[in-house]
Amino acid sequence: MKPRFLLPLIVTVLLLCASCYQHRAGRSVFRPHTLTERTIDSLSFFQTHHYTNNYNFVVRADSLVLLRQLPEEEVAGMNTDSFCVYKGDHLAVADIRMVPADSIDSVWVQLANDTSAFGWTHEKDMLPRVMPDDPISQFISAFSNSHLIVFLILVVVFGASYLLWKAFKKKTYIVHFHDINSVYPTLLCIIVASAATFYATIQLFAPQLWQHFYFHPTLNPFSVPPVLMVFLLSVWAMLIVGAACIDDVFHKLQGPQALLYLSGLAAVCAIDYIVFSITTLYYVGYPLLVAYIVFALYRHWRNRTVYLCGNCGKPLKHKGRCPYCGAIND
Repeated sequence: MKPRFLLPLIVTVLLLCASCYQHRAGRSVFRPHTLTERTIDSLSFFQTHHYTNNYNFVVRADSLVLLRQLPEEEVAGMNTDSFCVYKGDHLAVADIRMVPADSIDSVWVQLANDTSAFGWTHEKDMLPRVMPDDPISQFISAFSNSHLIVFLILVVVFGASYLLWKAFKKKTYIVHFHDINSVYPTLLCIIVASAATFYATIQLFAPQLWQHFYFHPTLNPFSVPPVLMVFLLSVWAMLIVGAACIDDVFHKLQGPQALLYLSGLAAVCAIDYIVFSITTLYYVGYPLLVAYIVFALYRHWRNRTVYLCGNCGKPLKHKGRCPYCGAIND
């Protein structure tokens, strides 16, 4: 397949995937004359808690204890029985009950598992131990784990330090410093930094919006509010530019050089994500992003090649002796 056809093909496939993806829970259409009091309560609960009856969860903790009896019996101090569901078990919300007399948590949720066993639990005990039964939500849940984040930061710092040190030592190509004649690596770094800033901005100023997206994710940027739309568009841009970047790098560098360059690029992108997603939470990320974009564009302009060797055809930054074949270019 010719390189000029690769990028349009990738864009088409990604857009088709986005248009076909639909949240598994689906959407129900309610007609006003059929709304019961129970339905109205369910819709009211949905507005603030982002889930309601028939919503599907998966257990992510080691276990979750469910009460067989009614919540009122537990609150009254009566003898009750319980059972456990375990990591990976699928659960569905069967009922939601408000118990004002409960001083611990007034919201009780009844869950049903695959064996049709029903049990009650406090919402505050349930939510940290379950996640929505959706791959996007599970991806978000995995990367929201504080222990995983700390581990990834350590891996990225040590891995990036080693790769960058190796690249500088060998005087090989590396984005921003000794870059190839391609705009895609610089553009990818800018997009990653911007996406991390948008993500932290949503966390900072619209946490309820992100919470709703977590429970009802989508890959379609045009079906969400503007802030989320910008974030999703940046994610799509990241995938498209990343694919174009890989294709362009392998056309400009030999196999081992290309792999080392892409490894260094991945390390820089990982550092961008960590730095901007953290600094934005303290408002430092915004001026830092502007400064980084200016720096990245300036370095790309400085590293661009404007001449070709008349003998071997290799790109040159300036006239004179070709570092590849030794020919003099005037």
